[in-house]
Amino acid sequence: MYDLSKVVVTSSPHIKAADDTRSLMADVCLALLPALVVAVITFGARALVITVATVISCVFFEWLYNKLLHQPGTTGDLSAVVTGILLAFNVPVSAPIWMPVIGGAFSVIIVKMLFGGIGKNFMNPALAGRAFMMASWPALMTTWTRAGAELPLFGNVTVTDAISTATPLAQLKNGALPDANFLDLFLGQTGGVIGETSALALIIGGAYLVWRKVISINIPAAYILTVAVLTFIFPLGGQGHFEWMLSQVLSGGLMLGAIFMATDYVTSPVTPKGQIIFGVGCGLLTVFIRYFGGLPEGVSYSILLMNTLVWVIDKKTHPRKFGYALDKKEAK
Repeated sequence: MYDLSKVVVTSSPHIKAADDTRSLMADVCLALLPALVVAVITFGARALVITVATVISCVFFEWLYNKLLHQPGTTGDLSAVVTGILLAFNVPVSAPIWMPVIGGAFSVIIVKMLFGGIGKNFMNPALAGRAFMMASWPALMTTWTRAGAELPLFGNVTVTDAISTATPLAQLKNGALPDANFLDLFLGQTGGVIGETSALALIIGGAYLVWRKVISINIPAAYILTVAVLTFIFPLGGQGHFEWMLSQVLSGGLMLGAIFMATDYVTSPVTPKGQIIFGVGCGLLTVFIRYFGGLPEGVSYSILLMNTLVWVIDKKTHPRKFGYALDKKEAK
């Protein structure tokens, strides 16, 4: 006879899996390594220094918050590490090291922990941190260096050290194709923030995450295809349709945002239909901001805006219960 008093019955779903938050975050860290390697090759060891400093700051501020509020430690789930890497990937290599450290404090304390920690924040912490730094230090966030420029490892970058260059998106904003060829755009030999330049490295990381079933392809595919279709149909400056579209897709933070930030579990829809709607919305907003906004890039703000609509998307796209019929009031 079985002792039924020891049987615990819980509500569905009854799913057992070996994956947990730590293993998922570890996979994301591994997927970001190719982009980090390319960044170090392209911009030098300073890219690694900024990334490590930002990661340490995010982990420290999460530990400090829990310590001061006498809460259980949460740094072991590696979510702060992922936030630190993504935040560092969103700043130029010429940025002073203190800037993403402060950005890390904003991302972790304000956007993540004050809302209850992982799983409860309503927008992506790394992107919110980027928006905070953009609003606080716009000049530092828009100073670019060309690939191969020799920058100091730890000190501040001076005008003499930095070789300012126009990013591909800045040229596209003016209706001109980038000076860099498509191979350079694909491999990452152009100006830009630390983690956005190499489409190849980001695609490799994204393919790994899809293979590991960490993310679904729905959001990245819907996002990138929306940008591709719109820019193909509506090129600017009399440029060729295909050349314009390819330049838009391979330039800026589209790949980084679509693969690694729009797919954030907490701030993206859970239903397949909702994920596609979310990706299409991000794509529409990205093209709109790139074409009509004051800034050449629109990925970060597009994802943040769509983050605020996730609850509506989930509400409208959740599957109907079996045997449940809408009454007249609900149908309206």
